[in-house]
Amino acid sequence: MTKTGELEARLEEMGARLDALEAVPAIQNLKARYAELVDARYTRGAPAPESKLAALAEQIAALFCEDGVWDGGPALGVARGRAEIAARMRAPTLRFSWHFFLKPRIEVEGERAHARWDLLSPCTTKDGAPHWLVGFEDDDYRRVDGVWLHQQMKLTTVFLAPHQSGWQKLLL
Repeated sequence: MTKTGELEARLEEMGARLDALEAVPAIQNLKARYAELVDARYTRGAPAPESKLAALAEQIAALFCEDGVWDGGPALGVARGRAEIAARMRAPTLRFSWHFFLKPRIEVEGERAHARWDLLSPCTTKDGAPHWLVGFEDDDYRRVDGVWLHQQMKLTTVFLAPHQSGWQKLLL
């Protein structure tokens, strides 16, 4: 290989590495925005008014690819495509939630990426009982027109424990 060819190969490799490095904070910001919008669906211990829910649902759905998949597991169901995701987000299953996505492991490969996020979420069920939800989300991402979006998000719940009794019994 000529010196010019070696330099071009090196520059191409550096460009790919820079793209991957820039993708990580972009994906972290995408996940933070998702959490912010999902939690904004609750106001003062109840679902937000219909008009606010509708607007938030559309914003949440826009964080997914057109053919994206939101998978809440057996308890929460699956929504495919932006229209179904928006419809699902307009129908909150709780009275309150606050999502903490922790320990991200993000792997970028060109225009696609995968991440696993641990999830801690204090929440209040529809009956007014406070709970701790612990689980993880496996996400696939795709860069579309230079913007990172969710291609698929899958929640796995490890436990949902009433706040008053804790989770000790669930782990024994």
